[in-house]
Amino acid sequence: MKIRLILLCLGLWFASVAVSMAVEADLPAILLKVKPSIVAIGTYQPTRNPREMLLGSGFVVGDGKVVVTNAHVTAKELATDHLEQFAVFYRKDRKAYMLLADIVATDDEHDLALLSLHDGQLPAMEIGDSFKVREGEPYAFTGYPIGQILGLFPVTHRSIIAAISPNVIPVMATRDLNVGMVKKLQAPYDVFQLDATAYPGNSGSPLYDETSGKVVGIINKVFVQGSKENALTNPSGITYAIPAEYIKTLLAGKSFQ
Repeated sequence: MKIRLILLCLGLWFASVAVSMAVEADLPAILLKVKPSIVAIGTYQPTRNPREMLLGSGFVVGDGKVVVTNAHVTAKELATDHLEQFAVFYRKDRKAYMLLADIVATDDEHDLALLSLHDGQLPAMEIGDSFKVREGEPYAFTGYPIGQILGLFPVTHRSIIAAISPNVIPVMATRDLNVGMVKKLQAPYDVFQLDATAYPGNSGSPLYDETSGKVVGIINKVFVQGSKENALTNPSGITYAIPAEYIKTLLAGKSFQ
């Protein structure tokens, strides 16, 4: 009986190791699939030096002409009198490319924005079911942290879902409240807390399944942190992601497939 129990335990251990190795082996292949869909978000101004300014990250969905990012990434007021326009930047075959774009929809409550490409089409990522995401599951996110300095080279991080919790936490004292927090307290929603560190420029990066490449969330470095950690003098550095269900709703509202 003891021998059978030992053999069973060994079998379960080898099975878990095999699954873990399979997931790790899948990520390089998935990266080859998803990286062409992940872009940097910024602006282009022909009279400026440099002409390109990177603001954050985003990813292509639908028919390949729609890009998702955070609303705070596109909150910059354009210098239209100097011909400044929003643009997406990406790398292909070791060369950098740019496509001009317009904001076509925003969801300020969930800090989401959609951009439509003027011309061109890029490979799209598939949006998965964020309702099935569970604490402890592994995911990855890819984006352009500190892109204006480090250049147009996408960076990938691995993470687990450390917690699924409300996007705003009640504070102990009313002095710590602001108008934005009061509004969020009236209609809180769950966000994903990750155990990996995102950096400035990662806002808008897709959080995706390591084996299928399906998007389950969008990295948010500013919006959520400002609500959950408002009472902290120094933000914790914890990374959060908005569930992809809200992306689906925004896309449906604009009739994007």
